[in-house]
Amino acid sequence: MKRLCALFIGIILLTNIRMPMKVYAEPENNPLEITSDAAVLIEGSTGQIIYEKNKDEKLRPASVTKVMTLLLIFEAIDSGKIKLTDQVTVSEHAASMGGSQVYLEPFETQDVNTLIKCISIASANDASVAMAEMLAGSEESFVAMMNERAKELGMLNTNFVNACGLDEDNHYTTAYDIALMSRELITKHPEISQYATVWMDTFVHTTRKGQTEFGLTNTNKLIKQYNGITGLKTGSTGLAKYCLSATAKRNGMDMIAVILAAPSTKVRFSEAAKLLDYGFANCSIFKDKNEDLAVNPIPVKQGIADSVGYRVKDEFSYVCLKGTNPADIQKEITIAENIVAPIAENFKVGEITYTLNGKKIGSVDIVAAETVEKAKFKDYFNFAFKKFLL
Repeated sequence: MKRLCALFIGIILLTNIRMPMKVYAEPENNPLEITSDAAVLIEGSTGQIIYEKNKDEKLRPASVTKVMTLLLIFEAIDSGKIKLTDQVTVSEHAASMGGSQVYLEPFETQDVNTLIKCISIASANDASVAMAEMLAGSEESFVAMMNERAKELGMLNTNFVNACGLDEDNHYTTAYDIALMSRELITKHPEISQYATVWMDTFVHTTRKGQTEFGLTNTNKLIKQYNGITGLKTGSTGLAKYCLSATAKRNGMDMIAVILAAPSTKVRFSEAAKLLDYGFANCSIFKDKNEDLAVNPIPVKQGIADSVGYRVKDEFSYVCLKGTNPADIQKEITIAENIVAPIAENFKVGEITYTLNGKKIGSVDIVAAETVEKAKFKDYFNFAFKKFLL
């Protein structure tokens, strides 16, 4: 009996010893005390995660969905598929959208530039669907494009059902996935800021009834309050609560803060600002362009040239948190001793690996600077003939 009592007491003591460990782990996982259901902070040039809370939890994004809609619009402009001056005819389906809208009428025409303003500033559902139909023929086809692009960006926990973010079953994403598409939009298409940071604007409805001016007011309060703000998109519905993807640029850093399911509009803005402040206060960027890399041509076998030059494909960037000394970052260069033709330009011939305190933090490729074709019989004959003459 004494042994049983002693064992029982021991179990109680062990349980009491373990319990405080959970209490101390909590503040470390949530040092900023974010109350929204999910949040993430990443740096744009690296994609490095600085803060996260339930970053992969599937939630309703509301109108933050439009980040993907805008990304596809700007990619279509860049590819030459559409122009800002192209005219878009509004369908009855697009005009029927509820929620936030600019009251486009069926068969009304607006140019692409105006519709981007309506989407970015006023979060217009009708303008989003009008652009979706213009780009893909139907909203359904455009949604398929959205989901395909999401996969390409590594958005593994996202499924779009519409182009504007209205609550529908199976329409979901995550804080981290939103950060990925926001990063693609703000870093690859920075011109979005020319729309997303406008506080107020107007456009003109032109219909059979005549012309009427309509006012646009931005739904993102941070553009008037936060230093360095570059965008990006708000969203709210009864089921999604209050959501935001906020982007800002300072000291060469693009910070992207995502808030999902905040309990109030005030909280979503204050917590996004808190995340951005944390990023700018605690991070700096280490960059290496490798401009000092010595280029000793690599011998090429069976090629029309006997060597090939090389270059570093990309600049290396790394986010250093406070307390990290950039001088501690070391790099190791590995280059092939020889290669066999054919070799295409940008073919990988080596790598630069970066480490911090012995841990790998990233790498960049070293690539061929030009194409070297495989030598044919006539090339060997010419080589032999030249040697004979010499």
